[in-house]
Amino acid sequence: MKIGFLYAGQGAQYVGMGKDFYDTYPVFKETFDKNSDVIDVKKLCFEGPAEELVLTANTQPCMVAFAIGVTKVLAEMGIKPDMAAGLSLGEYSALYAAGVFTEEQVISLVSFRGKSMAEAAEGRECKMIAVIGMEKDAVKEGCRRVAEEFEGTGLVAEPANFNSPGQITVSGDAAPVDRAAEVLKEMGARKCLPVKVSGPFHTSLMKPAGDKLRERFEKENFGELQIPVVFNSLGRAKEDGEDVAEILEQQVQSSVYFDDSIRYMVDQGVELFVEIGPGNTLSKFVQKTVDVPCIKVDKVADIEKLKEALN
Repeated sequence: MKIGFLYAGQGAQYVGMGKDFYDTYPVFKETFDKNSDVIDVKKLCFEGPAEELVLTANTQPCMVAFAIGVTKVLAEMGIKPDMAAGLSLGEYSALYAAGVFTEEQVISLVSFRGKSMAEAAEGRECKMIAVIGMEKDAVKEGCRRVAEEFEGTGLVAEPANFNSPGQITVSGDAAPVDRAAEVLKEMGARKCLPVKVSGPFHTSLMKPAGDKLRERFEKENFGELQIPVVFNSLGRAKEDGEDVAEILEQQVQSSVYFDDSIRYMVDQGVELFVEIGPGNTLSKFVQKTVDVPCIKVDKVADIEKLKEALN
């Protein structure tokens, strides 16, 4: 059976995440203990407070430490991916699973990424909405109309995440995002729901973060991909001549094509998805996009469900 690992992104975190894994599996405990030098992963994950855990600079290393620990637990059981992908931040966990980054390296990188994204958002009143019941092209057209209205202001509202059929997020500055909600509802969107975020992620407003990442990547050694990784900004695996560092630089400031990524993985033969991370958001996206099972691994108890699915 061909298995695709999917790694959760920022927003799924909750206080207490990973505690049962920490208490049950030595390899998970080792991961959290070792990586609490960069940032106090254990305290933030197990004790919070939530308002600290939710900060971008804290969330990102905590989420990736969780992902690394669970990946290592599954590997000890002989459960390894044939392909991997991640939602936004989760792409870094997928690259760790594929052998591109070492454990210490990826924690350091996402800590830097989180701080860079937070800095890029400083001083801006930002919003995100989830647009329900609308096709991609229609959302893009609605955002284009809003861009014309706000031309010359420096304010933007852009499609950020194409999560699943009929669920697309639009992010950017508050005023144009509010206007986008009005325009898209006039154009036929069923709902435009507010999404709590701390910055205009995956829009052109994140270019300063992309620039900082480019400089950081120049000092990093990237390993070779051991398995295919399906990239957010491409909706597919990279081709010969495409550079992982350049893709990651663009990822932070480009739309996420997660639904295309899921379809691509199924087209490549994936028969079972495993969602690694807090919550089950990605499982819901899979369910809405393709007719392929997805098992979430958020708690220790989920391991048995995964074993059953593999037998």
